[in-house]
Amino acid sequence: MIIKGCNKFKRKIKSILIIQLGDIGDVVWATPTFRAVKETYPQANVSVLLRESFGSLLEADPHIHKIFEVTQYKGNLLERAKKQVSFISNLRGEHFDLVFDLRSDDRGAYMALLSGAQIRAALLYRGLKWRNLLFTHLADPLPPKERIYAAAEQSLLVVRSFGINTKDGIPKLWISEKARKSVKQLLYHEGVTTANRWITLNPFSRWQYKEWGYEKWVQIIDWLHEKYGISTVIVGAPEEKEKSINIVSKCKGQIFNLTGKTTLDELAGVLRLSSLHVGVDSAAPHIAAAVGTPTITIYGPSVWSEWAPPGEMHSVVIPDCDCAPCHQKGCNDSGISKCLEELTVDKVKVAIQKFLDHNSKIPVKTPIRRPSKEVFTPGLH
Repeated sequence: MIIKGCNKFKRKIKSILIIQLGDIGDVVWATPTFRAVKETYPQANVSVLLRESFGSLLEADPHIHKIFEVTQYKGNLLERAKKQVSFISNLRGEHFDLVFDLRSDDRGAYMALLSGAQIRAALLYRGLKWRNLLFTHLADPLPPKERIYAAAEQSLLVVRSFGINTKDGIPKLWISEKARKSVKQLLYHEGVTTANRWITLNPFSRWQYKEWGYEKWVQIIDWLHEKYGISTVIVGAPEEKEKSINIVSKCKGQIFNLTGKTTLDELAGVLRLSSLHVGVDSAAPHIAAAVGTPTITIYGPSVWSEWAPPGEMHSVVIPDCDCAPCHQKGCNDSGISKCLEELTVDKVKVAIQKFLDHNSKIPVKTPIRRPSKEVFTPGLH
């Protein structure tokens, strides 16, 4: 229900900004919203505003005109102020007619106002009443009992309130030619191209309470190579490199370590070539699913029904505990999830074996090719 403004914008829309300042998974799940806006306003340039370093993930998206990234500036107060003014100037230079903020935080509201757009639309947020004053159009979200809690719907709910709809709520990512070439070189340099069959694996999460025991992953890796002759490619962020080295040192099976060696678009390219992605609840399974790779994801305290990739090619492994999911950051918010500690290696093996039995011949994939898009990162242009 529209409670401020109207659901039909009177002025001609030529330039649109969509603000999504969430985590990587939030960006991936917002891609159906980006498509929906472009399909509704095909004549308009649709740009997005993301957190720093996330832009490469959307470089090749044909629905996006330009990508802006907020960043933490370095230098003294004056230097930081100059960079901030330059960034805002570039943002306003797009002469946005309409801006959507897909989240309910204060930073997105400020950026919506600073964008200079005459129409600023978002959902009503009762937690920060002053935030609502920064928008010209507000929609009252559906009551909790009426909402669809699938991840993509959280972004689509915002634009649907203003007459923008789509039947395709599946996230999709495209791989640029630049990323495709760099991935090919990386895989060759790391020796991955010598492996006949390989899958990607991500044991790491930003939150430790979502992780499964590293020693159990060692058993999975060795089992895959011993029983199926399948090699494993570990992926992860730079800060997880030491953890990955520890896992690799204990493995007997063939394993390649790409942790910290890829940008986000390169990670997407690696996952696109993977025959299967296995891991915990993190950004990697969302990216893998969005580039068309099957996934098996381990969930513990978080709600898999809301965040797991949809479709028959994706599956989840969940603990046999009545308390899961508990929505907590570990048992009693301790940072340690007993449900995941008790999750057995055999249960994860069953899920992987089920996939492999139905896909006995794992095909070699070819990356999706799309032209590169412009990414604007303040301070780098």
